[in-house]
Amino acid sequence: MPNASHQLRCIGTGERIAPEAVSSDFRDPVTGDLYEVEYPWSETREDAAAARRPNAQALRHLWAERRDSTMPIDQSGVWRYRDLLPILQDDNNAVTLREGNTPLYDLPRTAKLLGLDFLLAKHQGMNPTGSFKDTGMTAALSVAAERGFKWVACASTGNTSAAMAAYAARAGLRAIVFIPEGKIAWGKLSQSMDYGAMSIQLKTDFDGCVKMLGEIVRKNPIYLLNSVNPYRLEGQKTPAIEICEQLDWQVPDHVIVPGGNLANGSALGKGFGELKHLGFIDRVPKISVIQASGANPLFQWFNNEEKLLHAVTAETRATAIRIGNPASWRKAAHIIETTNGWCEDVNESEIALAKAQIGAEGIGCEPASAVTLAGLKKLMSQGRVLPGERVVLLLTGHTLKDPEYTIDFHQGVLAADMPEAAGYRRPPVVLEPNESAVMKALATEMAGAL
Repeated sequence: MPNASHQLRCIGTGERIAPEAVSSDFRDPVTGDLYEVEYPWSETREDAAAARRPNAQALRHLWAERRDSTMPIDQSGVWRYRDLLPILQDDNNAVTLREGNTPLYDLPRTAKLLGLDFLLAKHQGMNPTGSFKDTGMTAALSVAAERGFKWVACASTGNTSAAMAAYAARAGLRAIVFIPEGKIAWGKLSQSMDYGAMSIQLKTDFDGCVKMLGEIVRKNPIYLLNSVNPYRLEGQKTPAIEICEQLDWQVPDHVIVPGGNLANGSALGKGFGELKHLGFIDRVPKISVIQASGANPLFQWFNNEEKLLHAVTAETRATAIRIGNPASWRKAAHIIETTNGWCEDVNESEIALAKAQIGAEGIGCEPASAVTLAGLKKLMSQGRVLPGERVVLLLTGHTLKDPEYTIDFHQGVLAADMPEAAGYRRPPVVLEPNESAVMKALATEMAGAL
C-alpha cells in the first residue's frame, strides 16, 4: 500500500517519486543525485500552503506530555517527534532503543578560555550505541523492517556499523557491515560483532567499501542503511528539535558540526528549516561544518574557483570522519550557504588539544567530535563567531569509542608540537607501593595546582 504521508524529491532535478519507487542505492538513476524526504507541508512543495500544516503550539504541548508516557515510542527522543517525520505506515513498527534525549551541556571553562558568553555541547555520544548514528538508524531501519526486508547492510568507519547492528538485532534482521581493513577503531567494531552482524573487512578505504556495497545491494534484496538513505536524515534532524526544546524554544546563533560523510549537517539544517517553516522558531542558526585537514574535500570545494568536489585520499586519526568522497556534500554545502555558515578544516594536533579541553570539562568525546571546538577557535579568530553569541557544538561520539586515541594523547604521542597541551596531559604516575612515595607525589600535584 503506497504511503501518502510523504514522497521523495531529487535534490538535483526536483523530480518527485513515490517512496516505493526509489532505486536500491537511493540515487537518481540518470543524474546520480540523492533524494530527500518531502511532506505535504514541506517548504519545497509548491502546494504546501494548501496542505494541513502541523500546529506548532499544540505539538509543543503534545511532545512535553509524551515525556511522561511509559510507551517505548514516546520515550524515544526521535519518535517522540514523530509528527514531523511521518515515514511509517504504522507507528507501532518503530524499532527503538530509547535513542535521543541527549544532554545539552554547558562548557564554562572552555567558554572562558575562548572569551565566549555561551558555549554548549549537544552530546549525541550519549545515545544507546554511543553515537549520533542511532537517531538516523532508528528511522531508516524501521522503514526497512516495515517494508519486509530481512537483510540490511552498510559501509562504515565504525559508528554506523555499531548502530545498524544494534537496531537490526532489536528488529530481528540480519546485518552485514563492510569496513576498511585496519582503518577502524576496535571499540566500534567490537560493538558490531557483539550485536551479531557479519563484518567484512575489505582491503580498501571507506569509499571503496561504499562502492562494493552499492554493487551488492543492486543485485540482492538487501536494504542499504548508509546516509545516502534519506530516512536516516529524518531521524538525524531530531536533535535540532531537541536543542530548541532544551533552550525553551530559543534558537542558538551558531551550530558547529563535524564533517565526514556530511549527512549530519544536512539533517540538522533540514530540522531547523522545518521548525522555522512551521512556526516553531523565527530563524535558523548558522550551521558550520568542520573537517580534519587530512580528509577535507568539502573545505577544498569551498576554496576552489571551479566549484568541483575533488575526492581526497583521507587520512586522519579521527576515524569517524576519515572519508575522502562524501556522499552528502551537495546537501551540506547547500545548508552551509543558506544559513550563512562556514566550512573549515583543522589539523591533528588541533583536534587532540580540543578533545582534551572538552575532557577537562568532565565531558568525554571521540576525536571526530573535537573538530567542532578546534574549528570554533578558527571561526572566532576570523571574526565569524562573536563573544556574545550562543554557540552549540555537536559532539557526535562517546569517548570510549576510541580509548587508544586518548591514551596516546596523555602519553605525549599526539599534539607534541603544541606546548599548551602539556597542561592537559594526565599520564599514570608509577610509584613504589609505600606511603612516602605516594605522599610525595600528592604534594607535588597539589603544589602544581595552586
